[in-house]
Amino acid sequence: MTTYLILHGYQNHRPPGHWQHWLAGRLRERGHEVRYPQLPEPDAPVLADWLDALVEHGKRPADGEFVVIAHSLSVLLWLRAGERRPDADRVLLVAPPSPAVTASIPAIAPFADGLDPAERGLAARLVYGDGDPYCPEGAGTHYGVPLGLDMDHVPAGAHLDRDAGYGDWASVLEWCEDPAVRVKGR
Repeated sequence: MTTYLILHGYQNHRPPGHWQHWLAGRLRERGHEVRYPQLPEPDAPVLADWLDALVEHGKRPADGEFVVIAHSLSVLLWLRAGERRPDADRVLLVAPPSPAVTASIPAIAPFADGLDPAERGLAARLVYGDGDPYCPEGAGTHYGVPLGLDMDHVPAGAHLDRDAGYGDWASVLEWCEDPAVRVKGR
């Protein structure tokens, strides 16, 4: 059995129409353990509280593979976690906001402070779309190349959220079951 930790972004209350909610349901139906916590104060997140939640929910299971899937602001949480980052077998980082955009939003600006986009040693796959209003310079250029991440580009994917039409997202489910699958649009 695989254990999945699904981490949402800013102002995300885990709505049923979001691909993460859909994914959690499909993975549970297939017999996997799924941790999909509501992170503290999603409308006014405190970095320290989100780091604490990451540690709490990121405990490695005794058996099986441990996979982390982070979207949007939770990607920055993952990048900022440093030594508090859970030991995961696989990590999918989806549609991170740029530090410049993050810094421009007072409620989440601390997530951008001190972010080192040159940190190495992160084994993760980055999935990003064109036209993401939260990362206009492009997540591949801003995170993928500097971090040496494996990357999947989704043409016209925008922020890969409900507003961009990402409710059901079969490709992510396929990646969950087979890490060799390349994540593509819906």
